Amino acid sequence: MIGKVSGRIDYRASDHVLIDVRGVGYVVYVSQRTLAGLPAAGEVVAMYTVLLVREDNLQLFGFTTLVEKEWHQLLVSVQGIGAKASMSILSALGPDGVSRAIALGDWNAVKAAQGVGPKIAQRVVNELKDKAATVMAMGGTVVAAGEVSESEVIEPATPVVASAVAGGGSAQAEALSALQNLGYSPGDAAGAIAQASGQAPGADTSSLIRAALKLLAPKG
Repeated sequence: MIGKVSGRIDYRASDHVLIDVRGVGYVVYVSQRTLAGLPAAGEVVAMYTVLLVREDNLQLFGFTTLVEKEWHQLLVSVQGIGAKASMSILSALGPDGVSRAIALGDWNAVKAAQGVGPKIAQRVVNELKDKAATVMAMGGTVVAAGEVSESEVIEPATPVVASAVAGGGSAQAEALSALQNLGYSPGDAAGAIAQASGQAPGADTSSLIRAALKLLAPKG
């Protein structure tokens, strides 16, 4: 299993990049959002990867964070969702958008991905809704694939220090943990946090908790 590659980008295509890792070129397929955030050809990059093994083909799929990788692996576990459809969903929504859509049961957002019909979108939401909280909670602890220098892809390998994912992901994770500590179920907590963060992007932990508690409060 190839879990991560670090090297220089030889070229960028419409749905993949070729990464030179000490003279060996790896074709890595990525979502459109990930592709847009990658450096130019000739620059170095580090990516988490998933290897898809078929009888007549081997394909590597690349992700800049473990949250994106986790959603890919969960998405392809749903019947009717292959690697191509998963990358389409991640292209349309991004990992945070996928978390929000599934936590809220918003299958219309999932359906907006190219090649994903309404029945498949509903199946994705129904099968993965209970897992959204776990992935959202990763936001406060997971690491990005990290930055690498040119020397690190030419000289003998040295550990790459990965940078922590900061910002909204961490605030969502902390707020989610707080709500669960208050006794709310992971599903209800995730849905409320997703809705609150959608209404106030960039809100800090305290603000998310207050907003989510209002949403969870009994009506009437």
